[in-house]
Amino acid sequence: MPERILVVNPNSTASCTVGIEAALSGFGAPGLPRLEVVQLEGGPPAVVTWRDWFSVAEPLCRLAEREAADAYVVACVSDPGVDAMRTVTRAPVFGPFRSAIAAALARADRVGIIAFATPSIQRQRRSLAAMGVEARVAGHVPLNLPMDTLTDPAAPREALFAAARQLVAQGAEAVVLGCAGMAGHRAAVEHACGVPVIEPCQAAAALAIQAVVAARKG
Repeated sequence: MPERILVVNPNSTASCTVGIEAALSGFGAPGLPRLEVVQLEGGPPAVVTWRDWFSVAEPLCRLAEREAADAYVVACVSDPGVDAMRTVTRAPVFGPFRSAIAAALARADRVGIIAFATPSIQRQRRSLAAMGVEARVAGHVPLNLPMDTLTDPAAPREALFAAARQLVAQGAEAVVLGCAGMAGHRAAVEHACGVPVIEPCQAAAALAIQAVVAARKG
């Protein structure tokens, strides 16, 4: 049986899950692990506050305990529950934010982050501090749009373009999309701002695939 990577959207917005699936659709190929995208039952509409962030940790742990996989991706760019999940499974668990920052810094000296909402910035700064890369961040720009608006194919485009261009003007040489709900806009934002744009679920999936393939014996 092919290896399985379970990609879990911890929010309850179906359009976000659909967007994540679409963003990862090009990652399947013969000989590679199978990516399966699922949605966490009972999750908040979006992970905005610290309360939202903590609320999904235990459900994610329970999911990992009952759903065996060769690797897991928590498909939220606040990386909720990642450390908790690592205590209940020996399989690697990846958070999109840290994965995206690593991918961006592999391509640029300074990065900018389009945040989902203002409360997201504090969580992302803590992750950046833990990674020791705060000095390489040109800035954060929060969109503060509802998740349903963000996942619309057209509605958030101008706001995303303006945020990306602002970050480039502040010195960003790569831009990270700070919410999985932005997944469907990566190529358009990159075209608009002229620098590499990193979609975090793709970055985490790439690391998960690498980890599973590298663990093969033979």
